[in-house]
Amino acid sequence: MRLARLAACLTGLLVLAAGSAAAFEIEEERTFPAPGATATLEIISTGDLAIFAPLVEAFQARNPGVAVHYITASSTGLMTALYEEKAVFDIAMSSAMDLQTKLANDGYARTYASATTATLPEWARWRDQVFAFTQEPAVAVVSKKAFEGLPMPGNRNELIALLRENPERFEERVGTYDVRSSGLGYLFATQDSRQSESFWRLSEVMGRLRARLYCCSGQMIGDVASGRLAVAYNVIGSYVKFNGNEDTEIVPFKDYTNIMLRTVMIPRTTRQPDLAGRFVDFLTAPENRPTISNLSGLPPIDPETLEVEAALRPIRLGPGLLVFLDQMKRRTFLRAWLSAMVQP
Repeated sequence: MRLARLAACLTGLLVLAAGSAAAFEIEEERTFPAPGATATLEIISTGDLAIFAPLVEAFQARNPGVAVHYITASSTGLMTALYEEKAVFDIAMSSAMDLQTKLANDGYARTYASATTATLPEWARWRDQVFAFTQEPAVAVVSKKAFEGLPMPGNRNELIALLRENPERFEERVGTYDVRSSGLGYLFATQDSRQSESFWRLSEVMGRLRARLYCCSGQMIGDVASGRLAVAYNVIGSYVKFNGNEDTEIVPFKDYTNIMLRTVMIPRTTRQPDLAGRFVDFLTAPENRPTISNLSGLPPIDPETLEVEAALRPIRLGPGLLVFLDQMKRRTFLRAWLSAMVQP
């Protein structure tokens, strides 16, 4: 990392090109070629390649001659790439709504307005800079074998009771995000703390059971599928079909379900704003929502569903997401979380 920064200084570069040595960690990388390509769209995303590859190919089918370079990073890695490294990307897609909002609020996003983005509900777009294109629930996923003989919990209080009453079954077999390093995990945890005090009781119980802490939903769901975990809390429900198996089951809580809005934005560093705008329109167009759902398995924006089902609580885009990114509030929250989750 130091060598990369020294080389950049020596050559007088002010930005790091996508794909070059950088401080952020690349988890996956793929180039989607195009016959006679005249442009390459640079994308950084928190979304798994297996899920987003069909969407990229569908965009290419409608835009001949456009190659796509797709990099997957963690939500904090994406933040590092754009906020600190000033890396060159045309599109940034992330599940961490609060970090995307911060990037836009601090001047790291380009404004883009079109007839297509104007069709989004107000809660699904912010300042013509951050646009939602999916609505995905934060759920608990359980191993049916591990819960054999036990009732499935219908809400968080019932889950707390089950964990307390069966420590021998659940010790070291509960998984959740490490909110110190996971941007999405931090978002879900802070939203939970706003919804109900049961979050802190659940955190203390998980801490006593020596819960395993993870960076990503896919890893948690995979460990439930393998039997290493009995239950994973606050994973992205739409990822279960990709990482689960016949032994995994989503538990719909009746008290509330937070709905994360996966968002897209055009970074300030883009060199192809018009092409980036076409990709934003592709993801947000109402007529493309069935395509997004069918190809990726991700639930598209659907205001009617959120209005009908009272337990679904969408996390709305807006300045309210910046509250827990305040340095003092973040330190206070992490101290309380550590006290509950990481116990002697």
